[in-house]
Amino acid sequence: MQYGTTRRTLLQAGICLCGCLAAGRAAGSAGLAEVAPGVFVRRGPDEDASSANANGIANIGCIIGDDAVLVTDPGGSLADGQWLRTEIRRRTERPIRHVVVSHVHPDHCFGTGAFLDDAPEILGHHRLGAALAARGDYYQRQLTELLGDAAAGPVVPPTRPVGEEETVLDLGGRRIRLAAYATAHSDCDLVMLDEGSGLLFPADLLFVGRAPSLDGSLSGWLTALDRLRASGAVRAVPGHGPATVELDQAIGPLERYLTILQDETRSALAAGRTMEEAIATVATAERDHWALFDDYHGRNVTQAYKELEWE
Repeated sequence: MQYGTTRRTLLQAGICLCGCLAAGRAAGSAGLAEVAPGVFVRRGPDEDASSANANGIANIGCIIGDDAVLVTDPGGSLADGQWLRTEIRRRTERPIRHVVVSHVHPDHCFGTGAFLDDAPEILGHHRLGAALAARGDYYQRQLTELLGDAAAGPVVPPTRPVGEEETVLDLGGRRIRLAAYATAHSDCDLVMLDEGSGLLFPADLLFVGRAPSLDGSLSGWLTALDRLRASGAVRAVPGHGPATVELDQAIGPLERYLTILQDETRSALAAGRTMEEAIATVATAERDHWALFDDYHGRNVTQAYKELEWE
């Protein structure tokens, strides 16, 4: 299957194509950067999935405590996860006890298989297991077509679901807090706060510079942004964009885009426009503000239209 066909197929199926690494190399040349003491992040490139980047396009990394290591999103493929594990081992031999999977999209979860020999607990939103059961096999087939069997990676469900109550992990002198969010970017978004550095890890609830991908609820995402602001965190590691950002400043453009998407979709519905007409007109003034806008915006309008037509 040609790459263009694969990419369109994945997008139509609701796959956030934020990563696909060629076996053995990272999606970004910069590698892991220490963005705070003991916190390392690989800034994913603003690219779509390809055989050249092996689905390694999300921001991924690790947090190192006195006793243990936590992986914060394991990567977009087995190859991406293997690269990440190698980079972690260059920095510490402390045991990798936790792998946190922020949500179901392949660029954030298909590297989990690279860490199975470490026997970590795999943490995810309490709805992540169901989402992987519904989508995982299809995602895996599409990634295998794009990357090959050796690089794609297995579907690995969480071993420790994070429910309504906040989950707290202790890495040794460093506490990590995990919170499950209501449906927003997806239906299984998990947010993490590292108390040691004060860094918030909202994953794909925060896109910076790269077109967001709506796979959950538009109104829910706007509510989630309010909750992120209320977290008290000053800096954050977005799912896509720079390795770290000022949280409130970074939320602004995303909130603007989502609000315009909501308002103009409502106007299109009130005017009796078809979905196709809405796709051609809604929020198009935002095009110059976002990388990959034309790859994702039409689908965002489609999702918004379906959600808002029943208000």
